Amino acid sequence: MTIWRLAVVSITALILYVGFCPGTIALGQCIPETSGPRAQRQVAATPGAPAAEANASTLPDAPSVVWQQNSQNTPAPSGAKAGAPASRVPNGGKQTKRILYIIPNFRAVSADQKLPPQTIKDKFTTGVLDSVDYSSFIFVAIQAGIAQARNATPEFQHGAAGYGRYYWHAYADYVDENFWVEFLLPTALHQDSRYYTLGRGGFAKRLGYSLSRAVITRNDSGHETFNASEIFGAGAAAGISSLYYPSQERTFSKTYQLWLTSIAIDAGSNLFKEFWPDINNIVFHQKE
Repeated sequence: MTIWRLAVVSITALILYVGFCPGTIALGQCIPETSGPRAQRQVAATPGAPAAEANASTLPDAPSVVWQQNSQNTPAPSGAKAGAPASRVPNGGKQTKRILYIIPNFRAVSADQKLPPQTIKDKFTTGVLDSVDYSSFIFVAIQAGIAQARNATPEFQHGAAGYGRYYWHAYADYVDENFWVEFLLPTALHQDSRYYTLGRGGFAKRLGYSLSRAVITRNDSGHETFNASEIFGAGAAAGISSLYYPSQERTFSKTYQLWLTSIAIDAGSNLFKEFWPDINNIVFHQKE
């Protein structure tokens, strides 16, 4: 989890979304219509629509599918199974296991998807998968190369030996934070480490929601709570990180910066996850 790669993917998400979906113009429909003849016809043709409108602002921390398709009165979309529920989210808010076939996306939950609470095994598994996935070694290798080029830690020196020092320190930081944020504290505090996609509403609403998940999460009972796993987990990882760096790097200022940076990176990651289904649908025309 590095600033440079999250900045790139976050900016990509913003550019693609704004570029392809300015305002209410979109491929299909980025923001559902709430007024006008078309919206009235949709409401009139959809049984249970009033209940759906009453729950339109419900956040996916307690997800539920509120629109169901009537196979007798409403024709099913092309390729859909008869009687299958129709999602309220324009493109289905469908997450994939990987982003761009490389970046792991194991903790992202599709919009309106109901899942049982995470078990201890689930939390441990996500921490391991995010740490040992092949993409992790690639990203850490790039991060180590950039850090060495910047001479971020002069004590590591240059050359192959210096690069090796940058690499293992960066990887240790990566694994350390993953386990604190995704396994250790979520298990101890009974919190859910997954990201629940909102997938509906305007750009500003979804932007605010995704960034807020850095400080708000869901507990194992399905209720919103302070995301202590993220805040304190990132802090614990930053504190431990200082133990294996050279003594000159063990300052409060650098530890504090690493703590805030980790939280900012995870917030940016949530932002990209929120809009990834839109990008995947618009650019790659895939919903699965």
